[in-house]
Parts: sequence; structure tokens; C-alpha cells
Amino acid sequence: MTRMQDWLTNILRWVDSEAGSDHLDTNSRAFNFVRVLPFIALHLACLLVFVTGTSIFAVGFAAAFFFVRMFAITGFYHRYFAHKTFRTSRPVQFLFGLLGASAAQRGPLWWAAHHRHHHQHSDDEKDLHSPHQGGFWWSHIGWFTCDAGFAMDERRVKDWMRFPELRFLNRFDSLVPAFAAVGIYGLGEILAATAPQLGTNGLQLLVWGFFISTVALFHATVSINSLSHVWGKRRFDTGDDSRNNGWLALITLGEGWHNNHHRWPRSVRQGFRWYEIDITWYGLWVLSKLGIIWAMNPIPGHIMEEARQLDKMKRQR
Repeated sequence: MTRMQDWLTNILRWVDSEAGSDHLDTNSRAFNFVRVLPFIALHLACLLVFVTGTSIFAVGFAAAFFFVRMFAITGFYHRYFAHKTFRTSRPVQFLFGLLGASAAQRGPLWWAAHHRHHHQHSDDEKDLHSPHQGGFWWSHIGWFTCDAGFAMDERRVKDWMRFPELRFLNRFDSLVPAFAAVGIYGLGEILAATAPQLGTNGLQLLVWGFFISTVALFHATVSINSLSHVWGKRRFDTGDDSRNNGWLALITLGEGWHNNHHRWPRSVRQGFRWYEIDITWYGLWVLSKLGIIWAMNPIPGHIMEEARQLDKMKRQR
């Protein structure tokens, strides 16, 4: 393709992730500036906070939207779509796929495919976002900006490709955060007219409720790539450098128990001991009691016993 055609294809990929897929260099780790312009703009838009100011309602809305979408990412993008640690109905899987897509972290099938690849090649030369292969900034954000990161290996998600609604959502994933942003702006304008005591408006709620919330959510999520293989403690010898980190577990609703997860990724629960706070697990447990999800994969008894013995050995040292 000519340079102009390449630019136009990358612009089209802002909306249609399958545009020009036959020309995509799946091995390229070069920074693709045109394709990631919306991602850059999302970060720059946070600076509008100096224009809009703040309000208790806007900050509270941002925190709530962060929490809900983080649960969709950790509970469904990760533990459901990537690892199938529980079962649910077709409408529920689409609903949470839609909610996860509003986080602007691509579609559920793309997310699952990359995560499955990560588990197969954790921290080796084929692991696209390992800090031991590309350094902190590459593992945190660089891999997301190249064509190798943009590509999706459909063979890794054959189990999900049979659902046309998930394929559609995955292909046009960027429309979801776009509509969410418009909806949040509209809500802010309605509140400005009907509840002025809240001190918010369309632009302020858009900046806090979408831009800042989404950027914070993205960086919290990818901190598992960049920090959970560097910073923390290793309970299990997993063959990679995955680590448990309580602080990361708090901001990612339980994903920081990463060494546990790499020891037994088929478990719906990542906090293996009672004191390892795993908010995603608590939320999924509630959904199971409501009958929304079922057949949750437990931590096997031999893995729990292994954890207890390893902890006992460390205390005795």
C-alpha cells in the first residue's frame, strides 16, 4: 500500500478493527502513530479538567464507572472470555462484553486471544507485553501501539468465534466507548438543567466520567503487565516471573494475585488465601447466588494445600 492508503486504512481501523486486515503486519512492533491517535487524544482530553473544574458528583460518577467497567474487564474479559472459569447465558456474556468494550480496551475476543497467548509464552521472547522482553514502558503501553498488538489470532478464540454478536462487538468495539461518551455528556446536560445543585454539566461529566475514568482504568489494567511480573512476592514457582501484589490487587479488584493466577489460571478465584482480597471473586459469587452465572471453577484442594505448605515454609525461615 502507498503511504496515503496506509493512513486511510489506519483511520478506518478507528471504527472497523478488521479494515485492511489482509495488509496488517502482525510481526511489526513499530509505533503506529495514525492508528493510536484516538488513544492519544483520550489522554490529552483529561487536561480539560482545568477548564471544567470538578464536583463531588462528577468524581463519584467517575469512580463508579471505573469500578463497574473494571469488574467487566476482570470478571468477564479475563476470567470468563480468556479462561472460561464459569458459565453464563448468551445474553449475559454479550451484556458484559458490551460493558467491557466501553473501557476502550478493544473487544472481548481480541482481549482473550492476547491473554491466552500471554499464558502460553509468559515472559519468553514471544510474550508481547513482558517487561523482561521490552522493559517497563513497552509492557505497560508500547505493545498496545503497534500492529503486532493490534492484530488478533482468531485460532486462539475459536470457541467464541461461533457467536456472531461477539464477532460484531469485537469488530466495531470502538463504537461502544464513543456512544458511552455521548451518553455521559447528555446525562451531564440533563443534570445541569434538572439538578443544578449537583454542580455538574455535560462537559465536566464527560471529562471526569469518561476521559479521566477511562484513562485511569486503562493504566490500572495494564499495570498487571508492567508491574505484576516485577514487583511483589512469588509463592509458586510458575516458570515465569509472575508475582502477587496486594496493592495492585486492590486497584484491579483482585488481579494483583498474579502469581496465584499463573499457578492455576482455571480458577475463578485469584486470591487463594482468606486475607488475599479478591473483589472480582466476591462480585462473581454474588452473581452466582443470583443465578446469573454458574459452574464456577474452584481452587483445587491440592493447590490450596500447596499454598498453605509454601506459606508455612516461608514463615519458618
